[in-house]
Amino acid sequence: MASGNLQYGNNGNIVNTNNSGPDFTTLASSVTTTVANEATLVVQNDGQGNTLRVRSGPGYGVRATSNSASGVFGSSTTGAGLEGQSGSNSGVFGETTGTIASGVAGRNLTGFGWGVSGKSNAQAGDFNPRGAAVLGENFVGYAGLFVGQVFVQGGLAKYSGGFQIDHPLDLPNRFLCHSFVESPEMTNVYCGIAITGSDATATVALPDYFDALNRDPCYQLTCIGDSANAFVADEVENNQFTIKTDKPNVKVSWQVTGIRQDAWANAHRIQPEVDKPAQLRGRYLTPEEHGQPPATAIYKAIDSEPAAT
Repeated sequence: MASGNLQYGNNGNIVNTNNSGPDFTTLASSVTTTVANEATLVVQNDGQGNTLRVRSGPGYGVRATSNSASGVFGSSTTGAGLEGQSGSNSGVFGETTGTIASGVAGRNLTGFGWGVSGKSNAQAGDFNPRGAAVLGENFVGYAGLFVGQVFVQGGLAKYSGGFQIDHPLDLPNRFLCHSFVESPEMTNVYCGIAITGSDATATVALPDYFDALNRDPCYQLTCIGDSANAFVADEVENNQFTIKTDKPNVKVSWQVTGIRQDAWANAHRIQPEVDKPAQLRGRYLTPEEHGQPPATAIYKAIDSEPAAT
């Protein structure tokens, strides 16, 4: 059997012998071999064209199954090992019924690339859930699980956040959870303990980057162990400020906050109140908590018509 440069090899496999680069197309509805422990289809191209191009009507362009190994395996020295494209659906789709398996899995063995990479050409807008480079969806369990450090090069929006650790008083049986401290500003918090001297003053040294990073410092002072008056005698200058009390040798708890003023923060200030774009009005991030029907959820409405305004 032969189709273009596609023919059976001696082991029962189908082998492409195209070394010159031009594309070829096979329109066979199915190709099957039953040689044990051998690949059903082997294609190799030493030129620059497509090794295998398959066209299909309403059915599968390529469908491969295996009882134990990969249904489809692709490799390349410099290009993509396997590439999928679609004009209206998923370029690559993976599905599994395995309890600890992945529908689509990616692995990088060099230490310099990415196990799985997602990119999107969608333009940034007021709100564009369709434009996400990677979408994880699970309304019961985790939509994403990261084992290791996570870095976000950009802003991060969420409903809530915090930490969860093994409870220090009952490690094997309980968790301890705390919430993040939230603010409409990009607020940094610094705190400590100072003890005024015989002159009833104490100079508090802040990190040497404080002035460069922060603006509009605010102060809070609390005397500990003695009823005394304390105030800020000199505000922050050259990364330090001075506390004064009405008597010497007073222990003072202090807290200073500042608003970030680095270049990225200045260019990306958080807007505390934002109007929903027209296509999302009548939709909710958390509809059920507000007594609204689930169908009005923003993320469940990604492929639905906008609500009437």
